[in-house]
Amino acid sequence: MNYWPLLGVAVIVVGFALRFNAVPVVVCAALVSGLLAGLPVPALLALLGKSFVSARLLLLFVLTLPAIGLLEHAGLREHAQQWMARLRGLTLARLLIGYLLVRELLAMFGLTGVAGAAQTVRPLLAPMSEAAAEKILPSFDDRDRDEVRAIAAATDNIGRFFGEDVFIALGAVLLIQGFYAQHGIDLTPLSIALWALPTAIAAFIIQSVRIWLYQRRLQRRAALLGSAKAD
Repeated sequence: MNYWPLLGVAVIVVGFALRFNAVPVVVCAALVSGLLAGLPVPALLALLGKSFVSARLLLLFVLTLPAIGLLEHAGLREHAQQWMARLRGLTLARLLIGYLLVRELLAMFGLTGVAGAAQTVRPLLAPMSEAAAEKILPSFDDRDRDEVRAIAAATDNIGRFFGEDVFIALGAVLLIQGFYAQHGIDLTPLSIALWALPTAIAAFIIQSVRIWLYQRRLQRRAALLGSAKAD
């Protein structure tokens, strides 16, 4: 057995340990493994190109992440915080619950790539949530900031995870159908999606209550600080 192609794994380990850019590291590891496996250069390049084109989700991230990084470098997060601070009627609970509703509805129609942690949570939702929380509790520390960011990320994950199962063309729905078919239970993708709908509704209600309770906790802390200063 030829173990030399496994040096590609070592290239990945060394590249990540030295904090190099992930994309060139992975490409170099693929080239090293392919060449050591005896693939000719034209065939190896053709394989890399075919894999890159077939992985459309990776292509989406390659195209969108640099654009988001440039927008953040230009002050997107700061502008989002300032914009949120001017919207007095938009509270933290309303912002996150509204985003959860939109995220879950889009996932139900299969539009899972429209939003996400990299596309919307980090550059927009998290800083807007921080600004909304600071309006409630001005003495906002780093621990509170991390908690708000975690709640924003969890809201995005919950909206996608429980919403996408309602979409009948999702791979997970088809996997469930195949599993039951192997055991003699005939289910259509539509019936599986309909049974996933109550779970999606329950997840929306539970996460909305959690967001509202967190906002109430911030309000109680703000009230206690205000009474302490008055004394």
